[in-house]
Amino acid sequence: MNMEEFILTNEKPIRMGFFFGVLIVMALWEVAAPRRKLTVSKPLRWVNNLGLVFFNTYILRVLFPAAAVGVAITASQQGWGLFNVYELPPVITIIASVVILDFVIYVQHVMVHAIPVLWRLHRVHHADPDYDVTTGARFHTLEIILSMLIKFATILLLGPPVIAVILFEIILNVTAMFNHANVGLPPALDRVLRWIVVTPDMHRVHHSIEDDEANSNFGFSLPWWDRLFGTYRDQPRGGHEGMRIGIHKYHDEKDVSWITGILTLPFRGKISEYAINRRQWSDVGREQNR
Repeated sequence: MNMEEFILTNEKPIRMGFFFGVLIVMALWEVAAPRRKLTVSKPLRWVNNLGLVFFNTYILRVLFPAAAVGVAITASQQGWGLFNVYELPPVITIIASVVILDFVIYVQHVMVHAIPVLWRLHRVHHADPDYDVTTGARFHTLEIILSMLIKFATILLLGPPVIAVILFEIILNVTAMFNHANVGLPPALDRVLRWIVVTPDMHRVHHSIEDDEANSNFGFSLPWWDRLFGTYRDQPRGGHEGMRIGIHKYHDEKDVSWITGILTLPFRGKISEYAINRRQWSDVGREQNR
């Protein structure tokens, strides 16, 4: 059995191994050298954030038993998608597939900030009052379903190799936990790494309470899209220790930290912050939005 066959045969255990392995490593790193002081009980946030993750996983398994890998297998068998029509060297096809899938995630991320009804769902991710490894997997169930449907459509149009879809899913999960972790890298190392991968300091800016900072650094894995499309921001104006995490007007613990509040958050209140066409900042505007 070669490496590709091994990965295809053991896809689920491999993905779970990476998920829990990286979760444990980043959690221990956060305890040993936290980047910021937390404002909410860590056990409270972890129980509810991870509870949401397991709930979402269960719902996805019920709705889409085959998941993205199953769609990729079907596309390959039926000859659907660009890479099933035009044959390229396998290595190029795999690399191109991973990069294109990552770009689609970037565009999707921009759209959930730009379209008010989608921001209602996505603000569950941003309403977390602290920023740590569990934030990287904290998404509303409806957004997870929407994201999966977008991924299915992309796979059907692109026709990526099954191995590329598995690698992409692993890379996305690993980097999301890495760059949402409450850790910091030496500045010199961070400056180099953020040309290759989204680092915690780079993505943390995106979770600022200030709307212009929240509407920057949309990348999850690859940092190139933000630089290419002008959404890159180097640092938060208040510094990483001084910046506030979360969303204006949503500070009540029961609304942003308990799973019942998290799941009902999209259906409460009006959308008045962070729509991408309001990407600005001023002292006056900030006070009006509080």
